[in-house]
Formats: sequence, structure tokens, C-alpha cells
Amino acid sequence: MLFAMTLTDGAGAQSLRTEHLDAHLQFVLGVLDRIRVAGPMMDASTGQAGMSLYVIEAEDAAAARRFLEQDPYYRAGVWSGIDIREFRAAAGTWVGGAAWLKG
Repeated sequence: MLFAMTLTDGAGAQSLRTEHLDAHLQFVLGVLDRIRVAGPMMDASTGQAGMSLYVIEAEDAAAARRFLEQDPYYRAGVWSGIDIREFRAAAGTWVGGAAWLKG
């Protein structure tokens, strides 16, 4: 199953991101096989928008949460708002067109 996780930065997130960046990137490299897409959300006028997105493969929402809890950014308190929801990729270039048309 796929899960989309939107993560909102908490107070002091920028300094925490800087401090834990190397550990976070090492974590990401170690779990690339489970990540479908991930990265910071961007704001056209200010750069980073104070949010991140993960779309990962996991057995269920509890497993997706356990995945997130291993991220050094999570452990350092970068994110104060966490939303985890099942995601169904239905259309687009990443799913090869429209999933409902595939046999």
C-alpha cells in the first residue's frame, strides 16, 4: 500500500533541519526502496514552505508511522504536524497513464 505523509515544520525547524541534515539524508539513502517520492514543499516567494512530503510503501498506517519515527528529522522534532493517509495512485506519468484503463 502507498501512504502519503504531509509533515508541517514546528518551531525552530530550520535550525533543526540544518543540524540533522546529514543524518536525515543518510536515513533516506538507507530506505530508498520504500520511498516513491519525498522532499520539501516549496513556496515561490520564500523558498521552503515549512512542509515536507513522503509517499512511501508500507503494510498499513501503523507501519508508515514506524517508518517516519526512524527519520532523524522526526526524532529531532523538526515536524510538529503529521498527517498520514493511504494514497492510491490513479493517474499520471508515474503510474503509466490511467490505472483504471490497465488490464
